[in-house]
Amino acid sequence: MSSKKVIIFSAPSGAGKTTVVKHLLQNLTSQLSFSTSACSRAPRQNEVNGKDYHFLSIEDFKKGIENKLFLEWEEVYPNLFYGTLLEEVERIWSNGKAIIFDVDVKGGISLKQHFGEKALSVFVAPPSLGVLEERLRSRGTESEEDFHKRIGKAAQEMTYKSDFDKVLVNENLERACQQALEIAQDFLAD
Repeated sequence: MSSKKVIIFSAPSGAGKTTVVKHLLQNLTSQLSFSTSACSRAPRQNEVNGKDYHFLSIEDFKKGIENKLFLEWEEVYPNLFYGTLLEEVERIWSNGKAIIFDVDVKGGISLKQHFGEKALSVFVAPPSLGVLEERLRSRGTESEEDFHKRIGKAAQEMTYKSDFDKVLVNENLERACQQALEIAQDFLAD
């Protein structure tokens, strides 16, 4: 296995990509390491700086952009930035592991373009937008306004799934996790 490989998981919010990525990390510990993204939002309950995200102020995020500290970044909503720090990639590769990314759809496309054949990009899709709405509502983590923003963004993001190497439909979480494991193992074995 070449340790200079990356696996990119992207999906609309609520499709299950984070759960799938956690499953892969548990089952491929010796081969994969998680790239912790940076963001400019406040931590949610139980989120840990440096583990879940690198939480930066808007000002610090913008300074990082100016200083070219990001491999990719996006302003997802006004003053809400997410991105991949170059130091994360260097840290993981220096430990001899492949990188696994859990990023938004545009970030996934940017990373695939950057890494080319070294990357496998996987789009995790919900069975339908209706199912996605139910999943997001059951989380209860956002206001009604934020909920509608996420659904609108999800509908738009679904149009990009053909830009990914693989599309994984998460109808049954256990099955989706198993399929993701098989996809990742095949890619890492090459």
